[in-house]
Amino acid sequence: MAEANEVDAYFETTLGIGDDVLTRALERARAEGLPEIAVSPLQGGFLALLVRMLGARRVLEVGTLGGYSATVMARALPDEGSLVTLEVDPHHADVARAVFDDAGVADRVKVMVGAAAETMPRLGGPFDLVFIDADKPSNATYVREALTLSRPGTVIVVDNVVRQGAVADPGDDSANVAGSRRVTELIAAEPRLEATAMQTVGAKGWDGFLLARVVG
Repeated sequence: MAEANEVDAYFETTLGIGDDVLTRALERARAEGLPEIAVSPLQGGFLALLVRMLGARRVLEVGTLGGYSATVMARALPDEGSLVTLEVDPHHADVARAVFDDAGVADRVKVMVGAAAETMPRLGGPFDLVFIDADKPSNATYVREALTLSRPGTVIVVDNVVRQGAVADPGDDSANVAGSRRVTELIAAEPRLEATAMQTVGAKGWDGFLLARVVG
């Protein structure tokens, strides 16, 4: 039986996921010493489809890293679309800007440097899609702020909530796991959101995301 990574490779090859621009984005991030924690090509394809299925024109990303996921989503936007991405690390932001230039999407992407909890309140909404992939202990804060920047129909995606199954292990109270539980409980208690969770395997190991829609 094939391994999970081989299954990812099969779908990437068969479906034509990824290209030279995205490969260069990963190579640039690696050469600049960024952690290799970007979304996988298949996950990037999922984000691009979300942008297109929603007809999104304004996208907010919390956690730029090397610009891979922002590039994928920006390329899926219509010509008049725009994406704001928030990054706490100035070096990461510089790497991402170079990636956006190479990908030809710099004109539709705005990078804001600083702690997202501080920059989000300065933004003007609404956004059609919010992708949260930053420090996990702050996920609940980011979702609360995202709600203020949303409208009915806005979709909020929170990445990396499964934590190799630790989210359901009562004996694990590490900061990242506790952050996953807090954001899950917040979403469950929030009447303005309907949500589900999806576990994933493959190039990123055993993890998953929360997918929520603003209903009012």
